[in-house]
Amino acid sequence: MNTTVEQLRREVELQLNRIGFSETPARLYDPVRYMLALGGKRMRPVLVLLANRMFGGNEQQAMPAALAVEVFHNFTLLHDDIMDKAPLRRGQATVHEKWNPDIAILSGDAMFVKSCQLMMASPSAAMPAVMNLFLQTALEVCEGQQLDMDFEHSAEVRIEEYLDMIRLKTAVLLGASLGIGAALAGASAEATGHVYDFGVNLGVAFQLQDDILDVYGDADKFGKQVGGDILANKKTFLLLTALEKAEGTLRDQLLYWLQEPASDEKVQGVKAVYAGLKVREAALTKMESLYQAALDHLEALPLSAEQTQPLRELAAMLMAREN
Repeated sequence: MNTTVEQLRREVELQLNRIGFSETPARLYDPVRYMLALGGKRMRPVLVLLANRMFGGNEQQAMPAALAVEVFHNFTLLHDDIMDKAPLRRGQATVHEKWNPDIAILSGDAMFVKSCQLMMASPSAAMPAVMNLFLQTALEVCEGQQLDMDFEHSAEVRIEEYLDMIRLKTAVLLGASLGIGAALAGASAEATGHVYDFGVNLGVAFQLQDDILDVYGDADKFGKQVGGDILANKKTFLLLTALEKAEGTLRDQLLYWLQEPASDEKVQGVKAVYAGLKVREAALTKMESLYQAALDHLEALPLSAEQTQPLRELAAMLMAREN
């Protein structure tokens, strides 16, 4: 992590610890403090501050909005964990496991309200643009989560539908973080749109990289079980591409493995089909085109290469995970 990003991340961490949550009712606010203390990269608030700095903004004025997107992000994780019945988050018990689902739902609701309060601490001149973008993004994240749940039970999902789902569920919040930071610095609507689109394209590219690493990554470096998506028959870009391209014997093999229970043999069988269809190459091509589209939006900004360099470095860092 480069020096600028690390400095901003530390400042965000410090300010998160200073958010004033009431001591009572303890069973409402203790889970909120617990969730925020679980850590994370704090990438979204850093993006707010980087974009704000890039357009010559005031970091102190942008900090409440940066905290708002981080509190909102953690609210979505808390509720996702409930829906997924996940036992762990960042190696620790999830809120609904440590307390119970009812408490987790209500604590998540309180986090969303707090995120709105923090966002409304932004300067009044930028308030309409900032709140409109924030609330529209909040709705889109909900849409993305619903689509993700729908896809679990849908027999057919098109690649375009999958890309739209990950755009909504993950990428729009990255774009909004950048757009909010730019708007707070007084950037034009056109410039704010370019930096937003940079974040969205980068976010989708990052998720495609995640799909690729799940199948082909080094487990020690990736930090997850390699092949987990295959074992779960998860509809990823790789699987959907294979289903779209497979014919004859390869299609028969793919459908056979999708019916088989989880095993190392299943992972190897599906990977063999992927190899025959050049699925990995297709995913890499799409990922790289999205990454280039993100960089093109930076090029379109009325800023010097020096001013946009921190975002270029961050983008390169995000896409540099080994596979």
